[in-house]
Amino acid sequence: MERISRLPFKDSYKNSDRTFVALSVYNTGRQKCTPRYQWGPGVRDHYLIHYVVTGQGYYEVNQTCYALKAGDVFLAFPDTPMTYYAHETDPWEYCWAGFNGSDALAIVLAAGFTKKSPVIFQFSQGDLLEKRLSQIYQCHGADLAHALEMTGRLYHALALLVDNAPPSSASPGDIYVQKAMGYINGHYAYPISVEEIAVYTGISRSQLYRAFQQQIHMSPKEYLTRFRIRQACRLLKNTDLPITTIAGSVGFDNSLYFSRVFSKAMGKSPSMYRELSR
Repeated sequence: MERISRLPFKDSYKNSDRTFVALSVYNTGRQKCTPRYQWGPGVRDHYLIHYVVTGQGYYEVNQTCYALKAGDVFLAFPDTPMTYYAHETDPWEYCWAGFNGSDALAIVLAAGFTKKSPVIFQFSQGDLLEKRLSQIYQCHGADLAHALEMTGRLYHALALLVDNAPPSSASPGDIYVQKAMGYINGHYAYPISVEEIAVYTGISRSQLYRAFQQQIHMSPKEYLTRFRIRQACRLLKNTDLPITTIAGSVGFDNSLYFSRVFSKAMGKSPSMYRELSR
């Protein structure tokens, strides 16, 4: 994404079809900001990584203000209030990628990010990271092939961060939540309970609840339900399976109960969701 002009600009793409459960690109782009250009205060429903290409700016999160410049990387966690804004005389240019999925938390922790440490200062492979993040935008598109390529490019960019990460500073809560999410990812189609997840994780149900609330601001049960609904959405859009079959495939043994839960989560019935998505 070569540019000669340093005038303010914004190239961005938002993906409305978040097909993949393990990892999906939600949005991507690049922006040269005007002085004091600001986003927030607000929250995202996904992870959002920025690499600062030129200039300076500020990232405010968790009652801390980080002064950033070219070569720095900052990450926003889902459902976490934040604000970021450009310097008044040397406004930054950055490229970004927003993403989420069952693999997302494990990857960002492996890359060295935590809620207490959401910034990597002067990333040693900055030029290569800029290139890989830019490639996500360059291959954007609405069809499955483009979605696959964007996700592949995202893995490529995140792998660079993981490969250059310092020793992990993840808290025990991070690790417990990561382990529980992995169990849910592999067993959501079965009638598993929060108690079973806690046993697998190696802590009590109440400890698991506190860890989930601290890390992702929802209970294990709510996360399991949301995960199942996301899987159901994928099946409704991409297959002709009967709704009863889809309900059983994502861990609901009662199709009427599945329809109620789905309607509450998505604002429409499974059959209407299927019709509108096609």
